[in-house]
Amino acid sequence: MRFATQERKPVFDDFWRGRVVAACLHDREVSGDSRTLAWTWMPDHLHWLVQLGEQAELASLVRRFKSVSALRVNRRCGGNGPLWQPGYYDHLIRDDDNLRDAARYIVANPLRAGLVGRVGDYPLWDAIWLEEDRG
Repeated sequence: MRFATQERKPVFDDFWRGRVVAACLHDREVSGDSRTLAWTWMPDHLHWLVQLGEQAELASLVRRFKSVSALRVNRRCGGNGPLWQPGYYDHLIRDDDNLRDAARYIVANPLRAGLVGRVGDYPLWDAIWLEEDRG
C-alpha cells in the first residue's frame, strides 16, 4: 500500500515522528491479526507491505492505522490537524515469491529518490526478512 501525508507535507523528514508512526505498524491495536512484512517512510508518504489476517479488512486496517498514528504524532508534536490525505493506493500480491521482490522495491525507495547513496543509510524502513536472515 501507499498513502500520503496531508498536502504532501514532509512530516517524516523528522526521524522521531517516523519512529512514532512506525511503531503503529506493529501495534496489535492497529494491525489485529495482520502482519507487517516491510515498510518505508518517505518524507511525505508511506509504503507498507502487509499480510492481511483472516479477520482483517484492508479498509478497516488503514482507517485504524491512520487514526492511531495521527493521534500519536499530534500528541508527540503538539499538533491537532489531519496527518494523512484521504484514500490510499493498494496492490494485491497473490504469489508469495513476489513478496520479497515487493519488499525490495519498497525499501529501495529512498535510494531511487536520491535521499541516500545506500539503502542501509536510510533510517526509516524495515522488512521481516532482516530478522529471518539474522537467525
